[in-house]
Amino acid sequence: MNKRILKYTGRFLVVFIALIGIYFLTAFCCSRITINANPANPKEIAIYIMTNGVHTDIIVPAVTGQINWTKEISYQNTLEADSTYQYLAIGWGDKKFYLETPAFSDLKLSNGLSAISGLSTSAMHTTYYKNIREDASCKKIMISKAQYQLLIDYILKSFTKDETGRLVNVKSNIHYDIGDAFYKANGSYSIFKTCNTWANGALKSCGQPSCLWTIFDTGIFLKYK
Repeated sequence: MNKRILKYTGRFLVVFIALIGIYFLTAFCCSRITINANPANPKEIAIYIMTNGVHTDIIVPAVTGQINWTKEISYQNTLEADSTYQYLAIGWGDKKFYLETPAFSDLKLSNGLSAISGLSTSAMHTTYYKNIREDASCKKIMISKAQYQLLIDYILKSFTKDETGRLVNVKSNIHYDIGDAFYKANGSYSIFKTCNTWANGALKSCGQPSCLWTIFDTGIFLKYK
C-alpha cells in the first residue's frame, strides 16, 4: 500500500511540475509575441505605463476634453490629492490582496492562494500624481484621441458601477499613497488574468504595442525599450 501511495504521489508531482513548466513557458513565449508592433496614429494624447517591478499601471491625464476623471474618481476619496494632481494611474487586481498586502512583507500564503484561485473579487487601484517622470519603469506612449476613447471605454468597463452609474468606492483605511483610492471592479484575478494581463489588454484595446498574452510586466516593457 505504501509503495502504491508513493508511486501515485510521484506521478502526481511529475505531472504537477510539468504543468507549472508548461504554464511559465507559454507565458514567456506569448509575452514575446507582439501585437500592434508598429502603430501609425496621430500623436495627440500622452499616456504612460508604469511598473513597480511587479505590477503595471496605466497612467492617463486627469482631465481632457474627452473625460474628466476627477468627476468619476473623486479627490475626496484620497488623503490629499487636489486639482494640482494632473495625472491618474489606474491598475486592476485582486481586492483582498490589494487591501491586505500593501507591502510584500505583508504577504500571506492564504492571500496569495486566494488571488490565484480566480474565485475572489477584484478592485481598481487609482492614484493621482502631480507630475510624471519618464525612466526605465515609466514609459510615455503617444496615442490619438480616437484611440484614447477606446482606452477610456476599456477602463470604465473594468469598474463596477452602482444603480446610478457611479463608480463604487471601496471604503478602507489602506492607502499606498496620499493620492490613491480603491474602487470595486469587474472580473476575478487568476493565474490566467493578472494585473499585468489587464494592463496589456488596455494597450491592446487602443492599438498600441502589446503582448499576445502576459502575466508579468516584463513582456509589456520590452515593447517600449
